[in-house]
Parts: sequence; structure tokens; C-alpha cells
Amino acid sequence: MTAAPAIEARDVAKIFRQGTGMFSAARHVRAVDGVSFAVPAGGCFGIVGESGCGKSTLARLILGLYPATSGDILVDGRRLADMGRRERARLIQPVFQDPFSSLNPRRRIRDIVGLPLAAQGVGGAEITSRVAAMLERVGLSAEMAGRLPAQLSGGQRQRVAIARALILRPRIVVCDEPTSALDVSVQAQILNLLAELRRDLGLTLLFISHNLAVVEHICDEVAVMYLGRVVEHAETDALFRAPAHPYTRALLASVLTPEPGRGIPDVGLGDTYPDPANIPPGCRFHPRCPIAVDACRTQVPQPRVLSGRTVECLLA
Repeated sequence: MTAAPAIEARDVAKIFRQGTGMFSAARHVRAVDGVSFAVPAGGCFGIVGESGCGKSTLARLILGLYPATSGDILVDGRRLADMGRRERARLIQPVFQDPFSSLNPRRRIRDIVGLPLAAQGVGGAEITSRVAAMLERVGLSAEMAGRLPAQLSGGQRQRVAIARALILRPRIVVCDEPTSALDVSVQAQILNLLAELRRDLGLTLLFISHNLAVVEHICDEVAVMYLGRVVEHAETDALFRAPAHPYTRALLASVLTPEPGRGIPDVGLGDTYPDPANIPPGCRFHPRCPIAVDACRTQVPQPRVLSGRTVECLLA
């Protein structure tokens, strides 16, 4: 029998209600709208898209920080909604974007890393030994346990955040832009550390990023999100080699290069920014799509499997 995926989303949706004033009607924002995917144990699944496309909301749904409006999230075949907070914490842990804001500035590093163990009822002596071992595992010396976050560099703080995420020995780690606040040279160190930990500890990673080069380097599969939907899902090599959705092609074309004189690329998406509270009829990408036809304005594209990938586009 085939083992259940480490984590699976089944038609997951999250709708937020926004009040616009005392005499105005409320708006409903579909931040995540019918997202489905499955990640095998030990895999690394990337989620990319513009700001506001629903990536971080999806991460919070997977972490159990938001309840889903509809659909199910399963871990090893079990519904996440049926698990208690402590059990979820033992299975899934996050690494956030900015380590300075995600670490308590008033606590020592040993207390920050050891807090998840204390919350699970682990004794003091065991906490001390496990914190020391985990700090060493992520490349930090034992003497840093007595420091405050402000006394560490950005890369060191992110290593502390990774140590805190791994101290409970979870199976799944959700990385929400874990390198975007770091220098380029430090980014490479953190990415190599995550790849090493994934291999040695058998971790399953969900990796959310704007940086397509980072996603290409570390992920096995990639889902491209637009206005709450996954518009393309493929293996990383296939997606970067031959993107099928026009939005995916625009994302790849938007990557800046260090070549002098190239300037800022024109990806043909115009100046209109998508509004998740006012999703257009038909294909939700058609107001910005450079190849849209009349059918795109009225017909909602359904997911289609093309050459091993899933695409939501009438013209793919």
C-alpha cells in the first residue's frame, strides 16, 4: 500500500469578512479558494506568487492558526482540524520571514529555543541538553545560549528560529519567506542548512517565497498562486523549463538580472493590481493576461493535466 502524503490539502478555502464602515456593506475576501495539493514525506513543496495571492494565508491554515472556511487539511491521512494544539505543534512548526520580529527580544536564546519543550511538559535538565544539541546542529556555539536576539546577526537569529522550529522534532516545517530578510551570502548558508536538515532528519518542507531562484534551488514541486487559486502546479524542473500558464511565464520573466543596461523587464501585466474582494468573472487572470480571448472573460477555467502538470488556463 502507498503511504499517505505527509501533508495534503483538499479543496481548501478561506474567506475573510471585511467591514467597510457603519453604513457600508461588508465585503468578503476569498484569500484561498479551492486549493488542493499533496506533498510526500521528505518532499519540498514551493508556493510562489505576488503579494496578496494567498500564500501566507495558506501557510497559516496549514499551521492551524486559521480555521478553514471549507475543505480539509490532512497530515498523514488525519484531519488537522481533529488534532489538539499540542499534537499539531509536535507535527508542524513554522520558520517566519523576519527572525528579529519572530523572536522575543527580552528572552535569552536558551529560553526561546526551549520554550516549545516547556510547553509540552519536558523537564528542565532535558531542556538544557536538547537546546545545546539543537543549537550545535544548526551551526551555533553553546555560548550563544545566554545571549539576547539583539546580540546576534540576522543569519544567527534565523538559525535560532530554525532551532526553535526543530526542537520538538516535527515532521513538517512551513518556511514563510525564511531568507528574504537576509543578505545574499547568508541566504545561501540558510538554504544549505535547510537542505541538510531536510536530508538528515527526513523533514517535509513547505517553502513560500517571492524569490524564484531560491524556489528553483530547493523545491521538488512548485504551485503558482494567483488570487487564491493554484493556476499551475508542476515539478520544479518542468515548470522553470517550460511554464504553461501566462501568469507563470510573467513571473519568470520578471526576475531581475545583474546585466548592465537590461533595465526593469516589462512582463506585459499592466498597472492593474488584482483585488481579492472583487474577483473578475471568467478567468480571474484575464484583465492582466496578454493573450486573453473573449472566452476568457466568461468561462472559468478548470484544472487540466497537461504533460504531467496541472494548469488552469483555457489557452494552455
